[in-house]
Amino acid sequence: MARRPRADEGRIADGHDDPVHRITDVSPQILDEAAAAVVPKRGRSKAGKETKRINLALQGGGSHGAFTWGVLDGLLEDPRVVFDSISGTSAGAMNAVVMASGWAENGRQGARDKLNRFWHGVADVGRFSPIQRTAIDRLLGNWRIDNSPGFLAMDFVSRYLSPYQTNPLNLNPLRDVLSDLVDPDLARKSGIDLFISATNVRSGKIRVFENGDLSIDAVMASACLPFMFKAVEIDGEHYYDGGYMGNPALYPLIYNSDCRDIVIVQINPLYRERVPTDARGIMDRVNEISFNSTLMREMRAIHFVNRLIAAGKLDPEAYRVTRIHMIAAPDEMEDMHASSKLNAEPAFLHHLRDIGRAAAAAWLEESFGCVGEQSSVNVRETFL
Repeated sequence: MARRPRADEGRIADGHDDPVHRITDVSPQILDEAAAAVVPKRGRSKAGKETKRINLALQGGGSHGAFTWGVLDGLLEDPRVVFDSISGTSAGAMNAVVMASGWAENGRQGARDKLNRFWHGVADVGRFSPIQRTAIDRLLGNWRIDNSPGFLAMDFVSRYLSPYQTNPLNLNPLRDVLSDLVDPDLARKSGIDLFISATNVRSGKIRVFENGDLSIDAVMASACLPFMFKAVEIDGEHYYDGGYMGNPALYPLIYNSDCRDIVIVQINPLYRERVPTDARGIMDRVNEISFNSTLMREMRAIHFVNRLIAAGKLDPEAYRVTRIHMIAAPDEMEDMHASSKLNAEPAFLHHLRDIGRAAAAAWLEESFGCVGEQSSVNVRETFL
């Protein structure tokens, strides 16, 4: 078995040797708070009945976004959880705006109902997709679709023709599903601040659409896979999937919310034990690494600031401690082949939802007590 890299390889171990002068008038309480964000004091912490505010960071991942559906459904079911802001990308952006729209209509139950309707709408659209599992994969219980003739044909054609040629009318059935359910004006009134990420095609920079900019086009831009759909034009600029530059972006939550707890709903596997050796496996792993890269960089910056505050070398009035939490199902999601991100079968989406609900329940049971007190994930070991 390959040795998993040590968490401290190639890095400064703590803030004491960073080249910043120590600030002497920082209160011990602030130093302790920052230290608990850097290295959790305890792995688990059960909570009582008190309500706690969180920010959500929702990754994209195609149909695997149904895992996030399950996580959100589980969190919405718990009245102790109060949502301050949500940053979402691609499928995460869709989950975010659907949840906010339902919340504006009928609170928690409205958000749960609308998420349910959205993913059932996705499943209805998927019934007519030419990309379906083969009979053998169904018999074997495989959710992957890379053996599907439709998938193979799409993969081959996309290497030579662009969506400007293969889809000149830019048809996207997800737009219709989203438009039927989401009123952007209503979502803005939910009381939840939304941050939707897309990638500017010309500049390569991230564009974060906030509540005032919210539109169906913004959400579709965040989910625009450039090999399948034309770039989405908004105000003269063109956008691709936000996952290229922020999957999801965390800095809007840090800059715009006074809530210091960020809960990341992780879809794309961070770590894999096996090194791929076949061509498709290599491409899939490169894709995972690419779509996690911006998150990894932001986590390094968050950890660096937390560490310097804990060492008394940054003014806590000018900088802030950020506590990190994560809801994930690494074992189950690692088994999901990358091609299954295009599988919209109802049974598969419900399977992912159930995994997400179980992951949310486990986090609420084991780690919700950490919210407001410490990180529940060791950032150094997990991301750096």
